[in-house]
Amino acid sequence: MSSADIALMAHLMRRAGFGASRDELEQKVAQGYEAVVEDLLHPASANAMPDDLIRRFHVDMAEMRELNSAGAYWIYRMVTTDNPLEEKMALFWHSLFATGYSKLNQARSLMNQIDTFRRNSLGSFHTMLVELSRDPAMIIWLDNNDNHKGDINENYGRELLELFSMGIGNYTEDDVKECARAFTGWTLGNAEYMATRASRDSIWPYSRIAWHFEYRDHDHDDGEKTFLGQTGNFNGEDIIDIICQQEATARFVSTRLFQFFAADELDDDGQAVIDEMMASYFASNYEIRSVLRTLFNSDYFKSESSRFARVKGPVELVVGAVRMAGTYREPTFGADQLARYTLYMGQGIFQPPSVEGWHEGAEWIDSGALVERVNFVGKELGDPGNPGVKALIDRMAGQSDSPLSAEAQVEFCADLLGPVELSDATRNSLTEFAAQQGQADLRPGQRDEADDQRIANLLRLITATREYQLA
Repeated sequence: MSSADIALMAHLMRRAGFGASRDELEQKVAQGYEAVVEDLLHPASANAMPDDLIRRFHVDMAEMRELNSAGAYWIYRMVTTDNPLEEKMALFWHSLFATGYSKLNQARSLMNQIDTFRRNSLGSFHTMLVELSRDPAMIIWLDNNDNHKGDINENYGRELLELFSMGIGNYTEDDVKECARAFTGWTLGNAEYMATRASRDSIWPYSRIAWHFEYRDHDHDDGEKTFLGQTGNFNGEDIIDIICQQEATARFVSTRLFQFFAADELDDDGQAVIDEMMASYFASNYEIRSVLRTLFNSDYFKSESSRFARVKGPVELVVGAVRMAGTYREPTFGADQLARYTLYMGQGIFQPPSVEGWHEGAEWIDSGALVERVNFVGKELGDPGNPGVKALIDRMAGQSDSPLSAEAQVEFCADLLGPVELSDATRNSLTEFAAQQGQADLRPGQRDEADDQRIANLLRLITATREYQLA
């Protein structure tokens, strides 16, 4: 198979997942690009680390009230799943519908929200917005439990229009108020007791419990409303019907998906792809799967110019490094630190800086975050004892019939880590470093721990380059 096919598949798996090893890439190239896209868009069993195994070793991940335990639990799934796009989409929705622990003080409800995102990640945007509006974490986060008939709270209605579906400039202040009226009565129920809806009493009725949604008809404003030019006795579902019909919504959703999966910056060619994605949005009755299919199969997405056009977000950087290193494939002491590392890099899971979510792209990189990124990935991929690193060096050994020069070491490592496209300046610096270490002889009978460490040191240095930080 050609290097061009490998590079294209690697690009797809970086964007639609968290990267892939060379063995995985070769299997997928043999399957065919469009077939792999369809597999990604139609996830089967995740085969992720099972809950009973996690809870046996991590008692704190059973109830998941604690923030970093819940974050690490989700990272376990991202690391071990066979459905990377499913988790990448859950991460996308978490970034778009940013909800945080700081106000909820309950990580279990946030994990329930991620489960909702995962279930609906590729389906109808209409269904997603309905489920979001019923989600207890979102209800508390944006105060819809304080939105009452005759005494509206506009927080959820405003952000539903501004940040979640349409964007500023596509609605009026009156639309915000009418939207809020339509969502009166959409509130919290108590904790369910004894796994039945029959008894809802709890000694902690509104404390650190995993709440559920309750619709209170007596608290719903069922009067006539005028919203985005349409008039009726609208309830929340009716408002979402109208929102999803808007061209502004199709553009908003398509643009956010494009920026998350394709490129941080939007040019004329990218705008043309967004127009195609919008057409798919309407033709499929608002199905996200169809919108992504259009993006992934576009000439723009598959072009070389679209590669390495995004800065890796902290979560995708951490998960990608761990998957490549082959670590945390089973319950591991200190797994909760993984969630802390993403926070140090600027993206704490369940800790968005505001309802607006994170500022992405180049804003992921500053002097402090970059040090954390380099140190974490270097630790994972600079250890020849890690299973994935050993497999990578073994693969190099299987293709070596003589001691590897500095130039050969750099080419092998950059190729198997990505392939990572190195600039001339970066390649020259890496080659100089490899030359200082000396040749690496990976042939049977000649290979020793020092040879493996030389390769691991070079891998560590490559992960510190600008090129590795891009997806």
